[in-house]
Amino acid sequence: MNRLASESSPYLRQHADNPVDWYPWGDEAFARARAEDRPVFLSIGYSACHWCHVMAHESFEDEATAAQMNDGFVCIKVDREERPDVDAVYMEAVQAITGSGGWPMSVFLTPDGRPFFGGTYFPPVDRPGMSSFRTVLGALTDVWDDRRDEVEEQATELAGAIASRSRITRTDGTPAGDVGPHRVRDLVDRAVVDLARRFDADWGGFGPAPKFPNPTLVDLCLAHDMAGRSVAAPGDPGASRHMATATLDGMAAGGLWDHLGGGFARYSTDVEWLVPHFEKMLYDQAGLLRAYLHAWQVTDHDDYLDVATGIVDYVLRDLADPRGGLCSAEDADSEGVEGRFYVWTPDQLGGALTGTPAEGSAGAVADFFGVTERGNFEGRSILRRPVGGPLRGDGTVEAARRALFEARSHRVRPGLDDKVLTEWNAMFCSALAEAAAATGSADWSRSAEGIAEFLWSGSGLRRHDGRWLRSWQHDGGPRHLAYAADYAWLVDCLTRLGELTGRAEWTRRAVITADGLLELFLDPDEGGFFTTGNDAEALIVRTKDLLDGATPSANAVAALALARLGALTGAERFTEAARGVVGLLDGLLDRHPTAFAHALSAARLLEEGVTEIVVAGDRPDLVGAVHHRWLPTAVLAWGEPTDSPLWADRDGDRAFVCRNYTCGLPAADVATLQSQLDASAAR
Repeated sequence: MNRLASESSPYLRQHADNPVDWYPWGDEAFARARAEDRPVFLSIGYSACHWCHVMAHESFEDEATAAQMNDGFVCIKVDREERPDVDAVYMEAVQAITGSGGWPMSVFLTPDGRPFFGGTYFPPVDRPGMSSFRTVLGALTDVWDDRRDEVEEQATELAGAIASRSRITRTDGTPAGDVGPHRVRDLVDRAVVDLARRFDADWGGFGPAPKFPNPTLVDLCLAHDMAGRSVAAPGDPGASRHMATATLDGMAAGGLWDHLGGGFARYSTDVEWLVPHFEKMLYDQAGLLRAYLHAWQVTDHDDYLDVATGIVDYVLRDLADPRGGLCSAEDADSEGVEGRFYVWTPDQLGGALTGTPAEGSAGAVADFFGVTERGNFEGRSILRRPVGGPLRGDGTVEAARRALFEARSHRVRPGLDDKVLTEWNAMFCSALAEAAAATGSADWSRSAEGIAEFLWSGSGLRRHDGRWLRSWQHDGGPRHLAYAADYAWLVDCLTRLGELTGRAEWTRRAVITADGLLELFLDPDEGGFFTTGNDAEALIVRTKDLLDGATPSANAVAALALARLGALTGAERFTEAARGVVGLLDGLLDRHPTAFAHALSAARLLEEGVTEIVVAGDRPDLVGAVHHRWLPTAVLAWGEPTDSPLWADRDGDRAFVCRNYTCGLPAADVATLQSQLDASAAR
């Protein structure tokens, strides 16, 4: 057993019995590397990563490979979800070396942490065009021993490349606040036109396989349509709303969606959204909950609400830790086979229905879900629906769905990564708060508040000095200093809980957390936020998370959350920090608008102006009218008054719709309020 057995990360503990002499990231490993003049082998992955498990089985569990690693290297294992700062730095190195990146990530470092070689998955034997891991180990040992000057030269060059790729300065853009409302609209138009060029008219989504769900782009299209700018380009058949809804329809029809238990897999390996990598990540559920919720609010299409409900049911049922908080992910594999938990044969389907209300309907149910003797995945069938067909069936089909879910529950479940990450929990809690408000669900509201209370005071993730931490695990407690992304999503989550409940305490907590974000992470010279706090370990470069990926960038989330909180509280420091992000990104927004879709939402909010809605007194009907609509450029104050300028001189049971703290006539009934909201959205 190596040094990983006592780590809080389930991913690291999975490697505790490897014959590799693993270290966790830290001073001890690098001190040994310096003392023994050895290079460092850094392996980065995560618990739900299929190919991480493959490489572990092929190489890290192999005695001969482990001996070669132990003889020549100091070996460090990192969970990228616990240490996104380390992952970001060395991903830049791998991308600079190979032109691409991914996990497992394999990087070789000097004892001072500078990378000199890297890649992703290496096979156990040499293949055409791909050296085996043992070949790579041998070659790098020889280079380290015999050509050290080349190693030093490469390490110096890569360190410089990481620094240049990881940082931008305001010389790349314009001073904060110079973006302007007309230019924001132009950038959004250009982004949607670009998406239209990449749009898959047959199956939805943007680009070829593998296809990843990108809820931020779906929201961008929906918001573009709501602004009355639905056609993406002259003569282009892909209107903004159509691109959004076709993508949502395609994902929900295919195997990416779990038709029995709810929740989405990580991505699809094919263009049809049929064959996924079966791991389920909490952050995907959070982003897609928002996308399907917003689509339901815009279109009133019940299937979208059904999918959103299925996401919530899955997360609260299967990812909830009994002590509080939400677990990070479920693996793709069970019993050593990818997807085994999710696939069916006709015989399995018939057996599962025997003795249930759906007995005798196996043929009809197989037709409904596309289950065949031949199968569509390694001789078995991933459940699917035709795109455009209803996701729900008749009473017999729905009885069968329940029976199949019950039968599946007796299978060996995929492995659970039970660490609770502050960022991902806040992300889902924020989406759940929106969903609870839109649907009026008291159960979802209680769940959202429960998650936030666990983060705030039930887990130790917020220290007595107010400093947030990144990760909690029931066997190991809280670990690691939180990052800008953790703080940014917490600000968003706490602000939206205030809008959901009308409780001033949530807004107060949002202000406290936002001040911590500014104090620890803000770059006062160039604008934007560093990934790590000024109290954190110094890596070879202090990066900024700027580019949207599987989740929106930390800077974009911070900009949108701070702009919304600034509008609710009247605190100009938050608004100015948000403007600093948009100003820093301006040049990049101009060149690559789709890569910064979430930042575009923040820019639109700042430059077109926030619609501030105040409901004074006891008017649940007026609050409900606001909650039910998706209003991407609005904030809502109601319930307990705060010291915000929004509450000055508010009296009576009425609603006030304002912009830049200038308000129209108060609305005393829902119809008047709806009319004012329509007018505000049309600006």
